[in-house]
Amino acid sequence: MANEKLVVIKEADLTNNCPECFNQDLKLSFSQKHKQGKLFNSITNEVSSKIVCNKCGTDIYPVSWTEDIERSFKYYQKMVVPHRGTITFTSLFWILTLVAIAVVAVGVVFLLQ
Repeated sequence: MANEKLVVIKEADLTNNCPECFNQDLKLSFSQKHKQGKLFNSITNEVSSKIVCNKCGTDIYPVSWTEDIERSFKYYQKMVVPHRGTITFTSLFWILTLVAIAVVAVGVVFLLQ
């Protein structure tokens, strides 16, 4: 099956207070999902976000966001420009396609004779 990985497209340091340890050292990162398979590589339009406290190492989930964190998140979310969703085929796909076309062509030639 296809391997999925998240590629970071934007990171920002926030100076808002952490809801857990009240330190002002948060990191906001936006990631986009990339899928890689044997026949294709694709970039999806799915963008995910994550806020982590650099001091205590906890993930800050939207339930515990303060108004300041939410305001900063919305600001940076507007600045994120994800890569265009694309799909590219690997050389194995093109080889298999050419072999299939050749097999069909040979079959048609034998049927016509």
